[in-house]
Amino acid sequence: MILFPAIDLKNGQCVRLEQGDMARATVFNLDPAAQAKSFADQGFEYLHVVDLDGAFAGKPMNAQAVEAMLKIVKMPVQLGGGIRDLKTVEAWLNKGITRVIIGTAAVRDPELVKTAAKTFPGRVAVGLDARDGKVAVEGWAETSEVTALDIAKRFEDAGVAAIIFTDIARDGLLKGLNLDATIALGDAISIPVIASGGLASIEDVKAMLTPRARKLEGAIAGRALYDGRLDPAEALALIRAARG
Repeated sequence: MILFPAIDLKNGQCVRLEQGDMARATVFNLDPAAQAKSFADQGFEYLHVVDLDGAFAGKPMNAQAVEAMLKIVKMPVQLGGGIRDLKTVEAWLNKGITRVIIGTAAVRDPELVKTAAKTFPGRVAVGLDARDGKVAVEGWAETSEVTALDIAKRFEDAGVAAIIFTDIARDGLLKGLNLDATIALGDAISIPVIASGGLASIEDVKAMLTPRARKLEGAIAGRALYDGRLDPAEALALIRAARG
């Protein structure tokens, strides 16, 4: 189980949104690289970064901030937001991103995901963000008619490294992870699934360590880390103990 601290980028700053709404953004750090270093110093082992402006624009918009983070931390970084073609995938991987996350394009252009996953084995993840079970795209501004499971199944044999499943209704609201839906998805496919959206406290971390969640690769923590509801040392100690 990996606990991924999240850095969401908007206008070069580190923010958190509520339910993906750009109008409901809280700025938590003006310096994303300093935030990344802080997470590294706390002992986290894998960073989750989203270029929010990029998700809306359809192309990278916070490249400078991402590159500054890559210079300052040595831990692996997965990055999503605005990655819609193979050239962008390749450019980010060449710059030192460990794993790119393809979201909107996974719905609109499944062939891109398959080609990217084949070309860069183990380095392409798919981000599926669901509102009432249906996948949302374009920075969550639009909802499609397909379910997360429908899309995940398309990539079953494509070599995708992970599926990041976000429950939009909970995102940024500290309501707790939607583990039932996440585990159901994880049980229905062979691709590792990462839980995202709503992680609120140490109870969510404990729930991720129960036998029923064993198949999940990990969970993403955002607002709970920023506002102190989740103690990083306590969470990471629990995870280390569980690994035995």
